[in-house]
Amino acid sequence: MADTVWTLDASDGELLVRTGVTGRAARMGHRLTIAMKRWTATVRWAGDAPVSAELVVDVDSLDVLRGEGGVKGLSGTEKTLVRSNALRALDAGRFPEIRFTADTIANTDAGYRLTGTLQIHGKTHDREIDLRTDDLGDAWRMSSQATVRQTDFGVKPYSLLMGSVKVADDVTVSFSAQRTKE
Repeated sequence: MADTVWTLDASDGELLVRTGVTGRAARMGHRLTIAMKRWTATVRWAGDAPVSAELVVDVDSLDVLRGEGGVKGLSGTEKTLVRSNALRALDAGRFPEIRFTADTIANTDAGYRLTGTLQIHGKTHDREIDLRTDDLGDAWRMSSQATVRQTDFGVKPYSLLMGSVKVADDVTVSFSAQRTKE
């Protein structure tokens, strides 16, 4: 493969955030599945090896897909409220993007280890992400899952009923995409 750049977006895969619920009345709350609908991943190659990667996510593209658990199902109106609360917690107006930049990419048995920085809510921390790759013959499938602690980035998890129901501090982020071979 010659030096090249891959660009992937939501038409190539999905980026999901899953939340948990804590607090004395946790069973009243919903475990949420949230899709980030607008994102771009750029991978730079030198020969047949990836040398850098960047994922940029539009915070305002947050879409609440479903809520599991709780006293009753999550209605459309409640999904809209959850979205509004999440955008407020992330301060999307001031911090419209989430960004992961990998400056070092190393081979692993299952794919690659991306080492770089994660920026959320204006705060940046070092981060390693293991990316699994699968050769499908005519395409590559890439997938990853990581836990992010919101408070590490200055994001206060949403709570109600004086803290009796809270979004768990740790959220799970999963990424999957497919790229046709050239």
